[in-house]
Amino acid sequence: MAGLKGRELIASRCAKFFKDGDFVNLGIGLPLMCVNYLPEGVDLWLEAEIGTVGSGATPKWGEEDIDVIDAGGQPASVIKGGSVCDHETSFAYIRGGHIDAAVLGTLQVDEEGNIANWTIPGKLVPGMGGAMDLCAGVKRIIVATDHCEKSGRSKILKKCTLPLTGAKCVTDIVTERCYFQVGPDGLILKELAPGYTVEDILACTEAKVIVPDEIGVMA
Repeated sequence: MAGLKGRELIASRCAKFFKDGDFVNLGIGLPLMCVNYLPEGVDLWLEAEIGTVGSGATPKWGEEDIDVIDAGGQPASVIKGGSVCDHETSFAYIRGGHIDAAVLGTLQVDEEGNIANWTIPGKLVPGMGGAMDLCAGVKRIIVATDHCEKSGRSKILKKCTLPLTGAKCVTDIVTERCYFQVGPDGLILKELAPGYTVEDILACTEAKVIVPDEIGVMA
């Protein structure tokens, strides 16, 4: 991950959570970038909500197959041995508790592990999609998000103010500035991105942050 910044750093750090044999779902947007940073030597299966089992790296423009897209409508690929299935089967994987981990983007996330990522009241949105099912049926929910909104306001809150997608389901939060583990008493600062200090994180995070004696580096 040396030299990576911003969303590339977030995606690469999220990919480090994946273990041998995992069945993983990647949400639309930033989470889909994880396919480009999968751990070397780790054998896992990526499941896309639209019905792909065995999602592969993002193809270069000019090398894409127009019949293979990801949940965001962008060019995608399927690894050798992968398959496609209908929505009913895809959601059976999710609702049946067969997915080990999911990476989701968000509008807000809070210190209790609540996530709000599907709507802003008064704005037109396409709908919740499968996020609610993922939050209810997946063992580990990893949030991949920018630390702050464009206005500078923190997206890591004491309590979400937008309609929730899932309650007390988030286990990990990765931003371009740090990695938090969601604990029973608040967010535990586990790692800092290069160039950031504990003071920087405390200044841009509304949620309660627990600072342990040892903090790792996102690198």
